[in-house]
This record gives sequence, C-alpha cells and structure tokens, in this order.
Amino acid sequence: MSNPPDGRLPYRCLTGKDDDAFCARVSKALAEGWRLHGSPSITWNSAENCGYLAQAVVWPGANG
Repeated sequence: MSNPPDGRLPYRCLTGKDDDAFCARVSKALAEGWRLHGSPSITWNSAENCGYLAQAVVWPGANG
C-alpha cells in the first residue's frame, strides 16, 4: 500500500496520557505499517499526577 490507510496524511503525531491505551494506539499504528519517527516526548501534569506522551509516526515511502 503506497498511501496511508483511511485517507490519512503520511505524518501523524499520536498523543495521550501515559497509559495502556496510548501504548495500544502506538502498537496498532505499527501493526498497520506506520513507522516511528524520532523519539517519544513526555510532559508531567502535576495537577493530574500523570504524564502525557507524544510519538510521531510516518507512513513508509512518504516523501519528505
């Protein structure tokens, strides 16, 4: 498949709380064929006592 599924753009930034649901979203993207791009980023929200993550993924063969 040369284009990303579901009409998505070739670059995505997945974000969310540092929990199993976020890990599942990244794992699903990898299973669909997306590739990690760069390192993950995390920030801490002391009011909520939790971390928030961001991970960029790219579609293989995307120009750029």
